[in-house]
Amino acid sequence: MQNTKLLLTSFTFVGLLALAGCSFPGVYKIDIQQGNVVTQDMIDQLRPGMTRRQVRFIMGNPLLTDTFHPDRWDYLYSLQPGGGERQQERISLIFNGSDQLASLSGDFKPGVSRDEAILGKPSDTNVTPENTGDQPKKEEPPKPGSLLEQIQNDVDKVETVPVPTQEPLDTNPR
Repeated sequence: MQNTKLLLTSFTFVGLLALAGCSFPGVYKIDIQQGNVVTQDMIDQLRPGMTRRQVRFIMGNPLLTDTFHPDRWDYLYSLQPGGGERQQERISLIFNGSDQLASLSGDFKPGVSRDEAILGKPSDTNVTPENTGDQPKKEEPPKPGSLLEQIQNDVDKVETVPVPTQEPLDTNPR
């Protein structure tokens, strides 16, 4: 009887530990990506009047093609960081009767990158260092006996070996 109680208690304890491990803080959870990755650069390349083939070349195959609306392509993308909130983006491309791109709608805007929307200025600005008069620092030699010195010595000792080239095949039949 005593062994049965001990066995039952130990199985209960092991079961509770196993269940607690499923939601234990610090457990790595993977990022879940689904759908077509669509970037602002892809949207910026789209122009009205492009054919379906040109759009497919830029955007890839659509995630959804509706049989009731064959002139509409839907691209969906969702990302759920491990344990975080799911983020979803979508864009719909609409073609006219002659299979040319007529319009688009969704979470992206043509010509406005996310950097511009967040910062409120164009993203193609050049960043220059504040002290342009300073020259870059020269690299200091490694300290004697350090690992960096040993690596540098090994690199300096390496001899170059020419790559063997194959002789041309004899094209004259015998």
